[in-house]
Parts: sequence; C-alpha cells; structure tokens
Amino acid sequence: MTTATTARPGPLAGLGQVLLASRPLSWINTAYPFAVAYLLAGGEPGWLLAVGTLYFLVPYNLLMYGLNDVFDYASDLANPRKGGIEGAVLDDRWHRATLWSAVASNVPFLVVLLAAGGLASGAVLAVSVFAVVAYSAPGLRFKERPFLDSVTSSTHFVSPAVLGIALAGGRFTAPVVATLAAFFLWGAASHAFGAVQDITADRGAGIASIATALGARRTVRLAMGGYAVSAVLMLTAGPPAALAAVVPLPYLASVAPYRHLDDTDCEQAHRGWRRFLWLNLATGFLLTQALIVAALRT
Repeated sequence: MTTATTARPGPLAGLGQVLLASRPLSWINTAYPFAVAYLLAGGEPGWLLAVGTLYFLVPYNLLMYGLNDVFDYASDLANPRKGGIEGAVLDDRWHRATLWSAVASNVPFLVVLLAAGGLASGAVLAVSVFAVVAYSAPGLRFKERPFLDSVTSSTHFVSPAVLGIALAGGRFTAPVVATLAAFFLWGAASHAFGAVQDITADRGAGIASIATALGARRTVRLAMGGYAVSAVLMLTAGPPAALAAVVPLPYLASVAPYRHLDDTDCEQAHRGWRRFLWLNLATGFLLTQALIVAALRT
C-alpha cells in the first residue's frame, strides 16, 4: 500500500507568487512618470535614468503591492474581485518571502539613488517610500483613513515624477507645478472611484475608506470633480503641455454613468474600474507618441 504525498511547491512557484504580488500590469504606472519627468527636466540618458526606471518598475511596486497583499490577506479572501490582475490573494506561505524580497530588492536601489542625488531628491524619495509603507503597514494603515487614503495613493504615482525632476536638477516652474498638481488630482480621483466598488466588502470587513465615508454617489461625483479640475489645471500649464488637458476627460466620461449609484449597488462600478485599467494603457500610449513627436521636432 502506498501513501499519497503532497508535493511541496518549489522556489520557482514562490518566485512566481512574489512577482504576481508586484502587479506586473502596473509596473509602467510608476516607472513611466519617473523616466519621462527625468528626461523632460533635462536629465541625460545614462546609468541614473536606468537605475531609477528599473527601481520604479519592479522593486518599488513589490514593496507597495507586496505589503498590501500580506497585510490585507484576511480582507482580500472575502473580496470577490481579488485574485487576478486587480489584486492577488497571496497564499500565506509566501508572506514572509514577499516581505523579505521587497526589502532586499529596495535597499540597494535606495542607497544608490540617495547617494546620486542631493537633499531635495533625498527628501522626495523618503516621502515616496514612507507613503508606500504607511498605506498598508500595521499601526499606520493610511488606506483605512478616509481622504488620506486617496492622497497617499496618488503620492505613490506622482512622487516618482517629482523625484525624476529633482534628480535631473530641473526647475519647478509654474507649468511644471500645474502639471504635477493635475497628475495628483487625477490619481486621487482614480483611487476614490476605485474604492467605490469595494464599499460593501470593506464595510463587511470593518475597513474604512473615502468611499465608505462618503458613500458611492458622493464619491463618484468627487472623482468627477477631480478629473475636471485636473483638466483645467493642465490648461494653465501653457503649450504644449496644455494639450494634455484632454487626457482626464475620457476618465470623467467613464465614471459619469455611476454618479447616481446607490451603496447597495456599488459593485456595478467594477465595470468602470475595468475600463480605467484599459484607459491607462490607451492614454499612456498616446502620451508617449506625443512626447516622441515633440522630441523629434526639437
């Protein structure tokens, strides 16, 4: 008589889980702002651009989403939309490996970036990493503090751009500040709308968010306002940046159908969130083509 045994998952399975926790679909969302801001601020293509871009491509996202998956494990199990590209349900056997991998992959890059920059870029990097940790880490949990959750989430994506400008020695002129402010409002609005679909799940788990505090209807309208003001701010940036004022408008149109949404129907907003993910790819592509054309003309 033979005894059945359960094969233990190998290291490759663990590596796959850790990489999944870093949300590969979202890598570009933090690496792209850094690289573009660095180059537009006058930074020279070279090792510093490569190091910064690589950091915000993988290690930064592993720290951000890995912490989230580990410390949100219990609530993620009860959330029906978790378990795919919108958020892994990370098996608890890989929690320790994920945390160690996040720390080990971040530290070397942070040391190099701190050494390469000055006081200003160091302060920006410190804020950026603190925002990532504070969003999910026990004792801080900014993600459970209504309004601060959206502000912190937006910081995750805007701070790489600010760091790119600082490392390149760029100036924070009025058009630059207007562009960063517009980007920040876009990010906060996007986070707020993303929280709407989880109102029922979050309330059931005792988790607070901007959407649980305001309710679905008011949160969607706040997101619409954020997108609208973002577009107006881009208009103040002057040409050619003002052309990007059209970028927030598809997002505004995408969330507008949910402006009358009741809390009990919050999961209907999931369709809008799926559109958001694809809109990011489309707008990112169009912005890239515009930047290429502008670079060729100059």
